[in-house]
Amino acid sequence: MQRDAGARTDAGAQRDAGARTDAGAQRDAQARTDAGAQRDAGARTEAGAQKDAEARTDPEADTDLALTPPPELRAQLAARLGSAARTWLHRALDEAAAHPGTHGPISVWELRIAEAGRRCGPDHADAARVLILHAARADADALSRVYFQGTGAERRAVLHALPHLVSGPQGLPLVEDALRTNDTRLLAAAVGPYAARHLDSHQWRHAVLKCLFTGVHVDTVADLDRRAHHDAELARMLGDYAAERTAAGRSVPEDLYRVLTLTDPTATPPAPAAERGSRGTDGKES
Repeated sequence: MQRDAGARTDAGAQRDAGARTDAGAQRDAQARTDAGAQRDAGARTEAGAQKDAEARTDPEADTDLALTPPPELRAQLAARLGSAARTWLHRALDEAAAHPGTHGPISVWELRIAEAGRRCGPDHADAARVLILHAARADADALSRVYFQGTGAERRAVLHALPHLVSGPQGLPLVEDALRTNDTRLLAAAVGPYAARHLDSHQWRHAVLKCLFTGVHVDTVADLDRRAHHDAELARMLGDYAAERTAAGRSVPEDLYRVLTLTDPTATPPAPAAERGSRGTDGKES
């Protein structure tokens, strides 16, 4: 009986020890999990803060490439680039200026446009590409070639460059193509000053609606105040769109009400763009 009692005692002790060991292991595992979760949360927070900081310092977040004269844009960009990138940019611009236009299957400056993201970084690539296009004095045909053969980023740069390089409506097919996409960055570039000057009323109204539909902020629509003023047809289209969304139980974008207010014929007409201090011109003289 003593042996049995001892055996039971040993078994109980082993079970207690095992239970304590399991409980400790569970606590350790939970602690490691909690610590890992905290590290992950911290990493996500730091990554988010870094992205926010990059967005605040992004030169293209507060610079309208289509409105900034190329000499000014070049000075701004050179000040932000590192030494190696700045050297590459100056060489690329000198090459483009020395061998402008289109030469053979592909020009040297077209290769530099393709390199811009790697050489200057994604935050500065659009500005570098606009400058290269300007230095190469790309005409409507060359711009079309770069646009239709290029990546989304290269297409965006072509749209930004249009007001600097094309004085007439020859670049409209590029704008029209961009307006058919749902790429919001491409759309934002498409509704710049070139579109404001050359899109007819029907196309321009639909471009505004496309921005509302895709969430592109109407602040990106160049010359919005002037073109929307006293536009009864635009007001009707906006009203129909708002009614459709309301009937479907969807919210109406705040930007819609802002544009609708601009169509009011009783409001004071906005001053011409030149009087409001806009920079740049539409044509090669810029």
